[in-house]
Amino acid sequence: MGRKFHILNVVLAVIAVAAVCMFVWAMPGKSYCSDQSVVHLYFADRENRFLIAEDRAVSHSDEPADLGIIIIKELIGGPRKGLMQTIPTGTNLRAFYITRDGTAYVDLTREITEEHPGGVKSEILTIYSIVNTLILNIPEINTVKILIGGHESPILTGHIDLRFPFKANMLLIR
Repeated sequence: MGRKFHILNVVLAVIAVAAVCMFVWAMPGKSYCSDQSVVHLYFADRENRFLIAEDRAVSHSDEPADLGIIIIKELIGGPRKGLMQTIPTGTNLRAFYITRDGTAYVDLTREITEEHPGGVKSEILTIYSIVNTLILNIPEINTVKILIGGHESPILTGHIDLRFPFKANMLLIR
């Protein structure tokens, strides 16, 4: 009788935990469901002239901002298949959020400028690697504003004006 009683208690405990989880997942507001999607991350080609998509499967909640954070971290991690990294090693994501008007704010650490190789083309590919990847993967994003170290920065490394949000640039993609 004791063993049957113990098994019954375990089954009831599992049912109770499942019921609590269903209640939490059904709560309005933040979703805790995890989806897996294939996203297109844009990295530079070997000649540093164009952006080429590298497909990557990522797990995320159904919140656009959560997916944005994962995408930026994957970009920072670099390519896996023969493409060139567009965000300097050592750069980290400080903050990410999306406004109601569809502007994504990407706040990166100072390494994005301090470790950047410089040059107009390299700066363009860095910026549009971020911008195109976010806009083309997350429908809620229309424009992307890049912040550095928690502040607006007038330039990345000397050539490209960062004061205004960017729209996607399809001409850079091959």
